[in-house]
Amino acid sequence: MQARLWLLLAAQLAALHGSLALVQTPAFLMVQTNQMVTLSCKTQTSPSNTRIYWLRLRQALSANSHYEFLAYWESKKTVYGKEVDSEKLTVHGNPPQNVLTLQNVKPADSGVYFCMIIGIPNLIFGTGTQLSVVDVLPTSPQPTKKTSPKKKVCHRVPTRVTQKRLSCAPLILGLLAAGVLILLVSLGVAIHLRCLQRRARLRLLKQFYK
Repeated sequence: MQARLWLLLAAQLAALHGSLALVQTPAFLMVQTNQMVTLSCKTQTSPSNTRIYWLRLRQALSANSHYEFLAYWESKKTVYGKEVDSEKLTVHGNPPQNVLTLQNVKPADSGVYFCMIIGIPNLIFGTGTQLSVVDVLPTSPQPTKKTSPKKKVCHRVPTRVTQKRLSCAPLILGLLAAGVLILLVSLGVAIHLRCLQRRARLRLLKQFYK
């Protein structure tokens, strides 16, 4: 019991926090109530006989925050901290890999979980796992479908000038046709008169040479 109390006191006075010597996965985890959670701690430089402790920080790191000792693995069994439910939490595995398992998690189990080893001269903490336990997982918003704007069909409204042109078109065509007809008639009349003049000249010449 004294060793555990010393461990809690030493954890609060630890100078090194989040050392890369202990890597925890995942870094963040959000699960629903009554699910099982598995947290992993991997040592990078520690020998195989190093004892790995698990602690929990229930609130954000501040001057008033404190670490709660949970458990560690030793001689093929889990050694628990004070008031830790052995049916809920288990620890097993020797370095370099150590695993903490939580059963039937509740919102009260939320917090930052750290693995830790006793180094010389300081304690060495893992990178930490932020666990959030919620009753209902948040759902991601559905992406809104972009509706392509309908192409506007422009209907030309005839202007006054256009209307005037359209109304004048038959008149112009009629005038052109009348002009052509007059030219043809005039040409026919001219040819007829020319023929009459020629006949008259011929008659006059015949009379003159008689």
